[in-house]
Formats: sequence, C-alpha cells, structure tokens
Amino acid sequence: MADDNSRSIEPIVLLGPPGAGKGTQAKRIAEKYGIPQISTGDLLRQHVKDATGLGLLAKNIMARGELVPDELLYDMVAERLREADCDRGFILDGFPRTAAQAGWLDAFLEREVFDKSKRGKCLPIVIRIDVDYNDLLRRLTGRRTCPVCGRIYNVYLQPPRVDELCDIDGSKLVTRNDDREEVIRGRLLAYEQQTRPVADYYGEKGRLVSVDGGLAPDVVSERIFQQIESHGPATVSQG
Repeated sequence: MADDNSRSIEPIVLLGPPGAGKGTQAKRIAEKYGIPQISTGDLLRQHVKDATGLGLLAKNIMARGELVPDELLYDMVAERLREADCDRGFILDGFPRTAAQAGWLDAFLEREVFDKSKRGKCLPIVIRIDVDYNDLLRRLTGRRTCPVCGRIYNVYLQPPRVDELCDIDGSKLVTRNDDREEVIRGRLLAYEQQTRPVADYYGEKGRLVSVDGGLAPDVVSERIFQQIESHGPATVSQG
C-alpha cells in the first residue's frame, strides 16, 4: 500500500459555512497526504503583494471598488495548479464559489492537468462539511478574544476559567465585530445563497459527499479521509 505522502489522490474541493471547521480539516488533509492547500484569497493577496502582472491588474480593479472578475481569478488558479507540488493532488479552499467557476475548474482539470499526467483523467471529489445552523451560531457568537495575548476562547465550548477573563493574563475578553450575531446571520445567509448552486452542480454530477461537521474534529477528519481514499483516480483506457 502506497504511503500517504506519495500516493496520487483526486483534487479535493471543500465546502462548508463559516464555523464548520473547514480550515482545520483542510490543514489536516494537507498534512496527511502531503498536498498543498490552495486558498484563492491567499493567492490574490500574494499576487498583489508581489506586484505580479495579475496582481497589478487585480489591485487596480479593487482600487476602483470593483470585484476581481472571474477571468483574472481563473488565470491565478490555473498558474498555481500548474506548479509541480500539485501533481499528486491539492485542496481548493474558497474556490469554486459559483457554478460557473465549478464548470471552469472541471474543464481545466480535464483538459490541461490530468490528461497530461500519467495517472489518467481526474475530477474533484467535493466534500461538504455540514453543521446545524444553531451549532454554527454557538461556535461563532461564542468566540471571545484576549486583546493582549490573542488567545481565543468560546464561552459555550471552551470557556475561560473565570467568566469573560483571559486565563493567561486576566484581561477582559472582547467580541470581535465579525463575531456579533447580526453579522454572523448575514454571513451564513450569504454563504447559503452563494454556495447552494455549487453544491447542486456537483450533486448532479454525483461528486458531492457530505460529512457531519457536528462530530468531534478527529472523527470528522477520519470520515473525510475515508471519503478521499474511497475515490481513486480514474484510469484512461489505452486500447
């Protein structure tokens, strides 16, 4: 049996609302299989920071208060996926966000990446981490941060020893604006409206699997690993 860090696996797309633990699980997948985690937000920031051609275009667009168009984002993603560390597989975090982006990704992977590899055509396995809406609210609205040391607590799930005070330095914990209930409700609604077409797209193609994100993180990881390992890359007939 091939070692986890040498085997080829399908590309992985992670879907999940804010607070579902998507970032944690992406890091665990990356560590287990030795594949890169690719965030389109990070890609965009890096291009802007490095003042690349794509980054300068994006910076000028954002300076006008406009959204970066899909075509520019596609160029960034395509460039990143052509790098050697993606040959055995990769995790996409934050992309695709629309059905149109999902269609572009399928076409790109089939046409350019895996047809040119020795392991055959391979399209993404899409893993959606599902968490009950009320649980998400508890996870997000319960978050408190120490303004001095930066330690993060959750008053419901991981409370400090003394209510609202940091265990380390006794500072009064604060609630970030992004963690206020009215803000979070808006974020969850936007996610649901935006992501449903993506889930529908992959569901219709039989490539969407769901994992219960309400379980303990280690259990969620094991179930994700099982899904990954049950989907091997398809081979292309040579005859």
